[in-house]
Amino acid sequence: MSKKSRKKSSKTPSGSPTAKKKTAKTRASIQTKSAKTERTPARKSAATLAKAGSHKAASKQLKSSKSVSSPAAAKSSLKSGLAEGQKAPAFRLPRDGGDVVTLADYAGQKLVLFFYPRADTPGCTREAIDFTRLADAFAAAGTAVLGISADPLKAQEKFRDKHKLGIPLISDETHGMLEAYGAWGEKSMYGKSFLGILRTTILIGADGKIARIWRNVRVDGHADEVLEAARSL
Repeated sequence: MSKKSRKKSSKTPSGSPTAKKKTAKTRASIQTKSAKTERTPARKSAATLAKAGSHKAASKQLKSSKSVSSPAAAKSSLKSGLAEGQKAPAFRLPRDGGDVVTLADYAGQKLVLFFYPRADTPGCTREAIDFTRLADAFAAAGTAVLGISADPLKAQEKFRDKHKLGIPLISDETHGMLEAYGAWGEKSMYGKSFLGILRTTILIGADGKIARIWRNVRVDGHADEVLEAARSL
């Protein structure tokens, strides 16, 4: 055998140091890759768990926000349990012009209370103008009319002057009367829920009891309907 052949053959046996080194490197490489492969899912699963945790936290926040508003909503629903035939809740509130109005002021006569969300908005303006238009007819039927919202007195007076309203406007900024008559509760707009004034009208008889209740009022023709109900009492 030639010297070259002997040199080549001395490098190729599997038991040689060179082969052992290559085998060790190959094994180490395989182990490293497998370790990385094992670690990668662990990282992903940790991220998945973190994300799941954040979803749970968000869910808890959503539930807690609902639970925070639910007592007020529940209170409102209890207040809105006011039914026809019950005694009208007493009230004492300021009105436009600076006077104070109470339920006792209208003892022995019929009284209409129309609750509107906000002064000088389109629907509320039409409603107030309609009741003003029929003010004499209500008076002939022995019925007084009051408009109520949570607007401050200055806003009520500006509303009155701008549209020449002839109906007394009451300011209930603390929502006490609104809640007592079921005109304060949960509303929704653009997918969001909030508490606010529910357009409501109450007709109180001369005996001081609730004769009629209109909830979720539609403005068009409403004042005329209330007038007919007042005349029928």
